[in-house]
Amino acid sequence: MIRILTDSTSDLSPARAQALGVEVLPLSVHFGEETFRDGVDITNEGFYDRLAKAETLPTTSQVPPETFLQTFQRIRGEGDQILGIFLSGAMSGTCQSAMIARQIVGGEGIAIVDSRTVTFALGLLVETACILRDQGLSLEELTARIEELVGKVRLLAVVDTLKYLKMGGRISGAAAVVGGLLGICPIITIRDGLVASVGKGRGRKAGFQFIAKWLDEKEPIDGSLPVSFGHTNAPKALEECMVYFAERTAGQQVFPSDIGAVVGTHTGPGATGIAFYTK
Repeated sequence: MIRILTDSTSDLSPARAQALGVEVLPLSVHFGEETFRDGVDITNEGFYDRLAKAETLPTTSQVPPETFLQTFQRIRGEGDQILGIFLSGAMSGTCQSAMIARQIVGGEGIAIVDSRTVTFALGLLVETACILRDQGLSLEELTARIEELVGKVRLLAVVDTLKYLKMGGRISGAAAVVGGLLGICPIITIRDGLVASVGKGRGRKAGFQFIAKWLDEKEPIDGSLPVSFGHTNAPKALEECMVYFAERTAGQQVFPSDIGAVVGTHTGPGATGIAFYTK
């Protein structure tokens, strides 16, 4: 049997991970001297409550090699193969930790994929891997297909507040004040494995219009594959996003997701967007 592993930045809920048969390894979130395992010791709701009160941004740390080593040894001891799909190596050393553990254990029957993305786009790759696993693909076939899809997965999201981009030093204080007064919403994507800004709109609807134009002119959605939608503690914004793009995603499997600590630290609450595979 092939066991699929991912990390907590995939933003799969515990219930969803259990339903898929996926094991999720947590990164750690640090608020000052306090440390929490993402999704284990702190929920998304608890994280955003703390973030709203924080004077400085929290930090995160990777899944350590020791955790991967113990997990790999346990699963291999049960006679199963492993496919690990983890957040972008440009954002975190988590994938490198997995590679180190794989070398120690011995690579046979263990495949590691750097998703080069994060949050609900990573979750979309994991969801797709589970669909393919259940179709009976071998570990080699499954790994090759997911590595192919890594090159096609895209994420576009509208950020509701400039506060946390300012706190993280990504924009100036003056730009944040002016942007806030004008209702400016940045549109972000993942480029070369890192979060990048690709545009802006005055309000969420203008942000959706920007994304729609992007889909029309640059990277159309592959309708034969599933899509996902995500939000940072903003279920109403998620609903608006899903309704806005409903016609474009009609007939596709759709997976909603709550965005957790790693991306949420920089976007703050109120962000929402779509992840998809481009043609």
